[in-house]
Amino acid sequence: MNETAKVLFLALNTFDSTGGVQKVCRTLCYCFKDILGRNFNAFCLHGEKSDPKYINSLQFKAFKGSKIAFTFNSLITGVTSPAIIISHINLISIALLIRVFNKRSKIVMLAHGTEVWRNLPIWKKWFIKRHVHIWSVSNYTKQMLDKRHRIRKSSCVINNCLDPFLQPPANFDKPAYLIERYALSEDQPVLLTICRLSQHEHFKGYDQVILLMKSLSVDFPDVRYLLCGESDQQEFDRLNHLILKNSLGQSVSLPGFIPEEELLDHYLLADIFILPSQKEGFGLVLIEAALCGCRIISGNADGSSDAMLKGKLGTMVNPAAQNELYLAIRQNLTFQNDAQTRKTMQTLTLKHFGYPRYRRKIKHMLFR
Repeated sequence: MNETAKVLFLALNTFDSTGGVQKVCRTLCYCFKDILGRNFNAFCLHGEKSDPKYINSLQFKAFKGSKIAFTFNSLITGVTSPAIIISHINLISIALLIRVFNKRSKIVMLAHGTEVWRNLPIWKKWFIKRHVHIWSVSNYTKQMLDKRHRIRKSSCVINNCLDPFLQPPANFDKPAYLIERYALSEDQPVLLTICRLSQHEHFKGYDQVILLMKSLSVDFPDVRYLLCGESDQQEFDRLNHLILKNSLGQSVSLPGFIPEEELLDHYLLADIFILPSQKEGFGLVLIEAALCGCRIISGNADGSSDAMLKGKLGTMVNPAAQNELYLAIRQNLTFQNDAQTRKTMQTLTLKHFGYPRYRRKIKHMLFR
């Protein structure tokens, strides 16, 4: 494929919902526009708007959930596009349809995590093996594709990057307005998790942290755990019951969804960012926390290993071993990061997960 070729990017959600996959899609829109200029279009099944920071409205079209309109427009544009990039395996049927009419098209699929680890229909595995290039967000996801589906040759690893518009904090002071909002003292130790709270995603590991809070409060009586993120009602009710059952109402809080403009401030508020997940495809929140110089505890059994640079950015534990997690939290609460340590972590994070490196990798994979 040459550098004047037209690229069509197909996504499920981009600007109208939150989550790691959506953030990746926004960054890719910006990256493709940056590399290709006008030779790029993006279609999104859900939502109805774009953000001009990432892509202008002339190159982006959302279809408000209309599968018929999305499929028809994708096919019409796709048959004249030398490259089709899909953000999710659920769009593979549209890629196959385009391929029927445009046998020279290069098909690329992003592989994030659990969506490609589960069982796949035979026709999907056949089509992917024969006709699809895969960009896996982590080495673990690439390994799972091989282990579960024997897909190896067509898969490469492109780690996610920080949002190109995310400004690294210049200092690492705890934000006063959040200390006041959560009724904290300036030196009160804070544990933080930010993730989607769903009845279908208990593998994130936040239950284990909640259950350790009573033991931790023996040596750290004022320790506070902020479990942040949008939740479905069933999971919110379950977590509230768990907190009340264990008499943790004073030490565990569920602040809910954190808006983008407050995200970095919450990382700065935290002494430890903790996500002991067992099924993380990559873990964008880990590198966002590292950008703020936050001490981090993650799992060691999934794609978190790539985001943590195999332990260079924090402590990695067996997420199924409660005692190992407990000891890691205790150790990290005992030692405080100074400004220089935080700055070193920020610099390392930008070196490995900053936008310039990501752009170079995307450009190389597009035109190789």
